[in-house]
Amino acid sequence: MTGMSRTESAIPSSAVSAPSPRRPWLVVLVASAAQFLVVLDVSVVNVALPSMREALGLTAPGLQWVVNVYAIAFAGFMLLGGRAADLFGRKRMFVVGLSLFTLASVAGGLAQEGWQLLAARAVQGLGAAVLSPSTLTLITAAVPAGPARSRAVGTWTAVGAAGGAAGGFVGGALVDLLSWRWVLLINVPVGALVLAGAFWWLSESRAGGGRRPDLPGAVLVTAGLATLAYGIVQTERTGWTSAATLVPLVAGLLLLAVFVAVEARVAAEPLMPLRIFRTRAVSAANVTMLLCGSTSFGMWFFMTLYAQNVLGYEPLMAGLALVPSSASVIAGSKLAPRLLPRLGARRVAVLGTLVGAGGFAWQSTMTADGSYLTAILLPGVLMMFGVGLGSTPLAVLATTRVPASEAGLASGLINTSRTMGGALGLATLSTVAASVTAGGADPEALTSGYAAAFRVATVVLVATAVVMAVWLPRPEQK
Repeated sequence: MTGMSRTESAIPSSAVSAPSPRRPWLVVLVASAAQFLVVLDVSVVNVALPSMREALGLTAPGLQWVVNVYAIAFAGFMLLGGRAADLFGRKRMFVVGLSLFTLASVAGGLAQEGWQLLAARAVQGLGAAVLSPSTLTLITAAVPAGPARSRAVGTWTAVGAAGGAAGGFVGGALVDLLSWRWVLLINVPVGALVLAGAFWWLSESRAGGGRRPDLPGAVLVTAGLATLAYGIVQTERTGWTSAATLVPLVAGLLLLAVFVAVEARVAAEPLMPLRIFRTRAVSAANVTMLLCGSTSFGMWFFMTLYAQNVLGYEPLMAGLALVPSSASVIAGSKLAPRLLPRLGARRVAVLGTLVGAGGFAWQSTMTADGSYLTAILLPGVLMMFGVGLGSTPLAVLATTRVPASEAGLASGLINTSRTMGGALGLATLSTVAASVTAGGADPEALTSGYAAAFRVATVVLVATAVVMAVWLPRPEQK
């Protein structure tokens, strides 16, 4: 790929069995399937939220936390999951994470109370955090650096993005044909199949032994991010200046500051060695991925609500309405590796982000009586094509310029940036929508709130494109 003057080497042959000519793509298949599953569960519950509220008596804030508690646990523990994969083995952590995720899906699907569902979603997120970093690390270890790895990472990005995109359709079909419980229970047979593939096709590898994961660091970063997200959610009910909002916001920032101090000075084997950010590609890719992620999660959340609450679609129809968007995110992710050798990662990332911003701007013009073509289909396709096109070069930049010993950390970090950006962005955009809606429940009031959220997301993406143009490295830079 253009601009890759120094690339991550494969894991030494002593640590990984030599793959057969078919083996690398079997690894890509298994790893991408697992990534699809964990990303799917960020969005699959969206269309099931009204049914969950009715069955379990959840409040409106509780509904948002069905999505957010998963995303926060997912992102908060992903750094620990990435480091554990480096230390204890990528295949081992893949199996442990997928097993935990699958068992938690059973618990969530059988929940009888709201708190049981939220607890199961939190454990699901923990399992996803252990699983997800190893998916990308297994791919970068199995596929040699160069165009083949760019294509493999593009496949991983496309499948992961499709998981978020397919959530509406999958969730809608399961709710309409079976019940809301199956949006969680469906993970059980799929998880079992992926586990079988992992045992059969994956080879074990690790970066080294004798070191312990930084559990205090993991607790600090997760507590800080969760507290910060809680403070943002509180603004919807109490405003930005109340103690109920300011206390968790300040506490979250302080916890994150303590986390940075511990990683810099106290931890013998830090969860996130700050030296990794000295690499311009890593630091820039992670910051811009966080900003992009802050808009993409909200897109699926608000589009699903708009289709059901304003346009009156049934859950299955709401899911079907977003299928073209699912296809477009895959198309964007698969096009990106073809453009990387010609344009370079920086230009492809900027182009994709600006295309996505155009779609968000179009979506912000939605009306209460909008047509499917102009209110969902075309802007949705544009948004998600841009997301797919822009995310792949960021994942490549973030993972190919680090030593093999820190591959799991780099993978966990870029996944954390995307997922936590999504959780914080969803909390922020929900607050924006609620402040504009001002308690109104009629289609016009809801539409005005959703449109305001898309306008804010447009501004964020345009600003992100500027940051990318200035900060992401050119081909001759590291």
